[in-house]
Amino acid sequence: MAGSLILLASNDAEIVGSVHLQRVDGETACLGMLVVKPVLQDRGLGKQLIQAAEAWVRREWHAMRVEMQVIALRRELIAYYQRQGYRCTGEFRKFPDDPRFGLPRGAGLRFEVLEKLLG
Repeated sequence: MAGSLILLASNDAEIVGSVHLQRVDGETACLGMLVVKPVLQDRGLGKQLIQAAEAWVRREWHAMRVEMQVIALRRELIAYYQRQGYRCTGEFRKFPDDPRFGLPRGAGLRFEVLEKLLG
């Protein structure tokens, strides 16, 4: 997809983490699907991937803002992103009503939008 890429973290020949970036417009990029191999979590790799993603979108897309959507019920994950400098915007978006994305187990599943302004 144009304006979209995945940054990979590797250890020798093994991929141990990744993050997806999507260009939203001339000033905004969306960060999503951050993953780190479970046995390597809590070692700072997620933070490094976020920092690399932010540096990439500033340098290559001249983005001044990064946004993300986090399932609103995942308070511990939202707190993690807040420690990385993201803030809750107060905006919520509906979870897609499409089986390709999984079917919610309960009603009212939604995303909370977080953002970080890049300096």
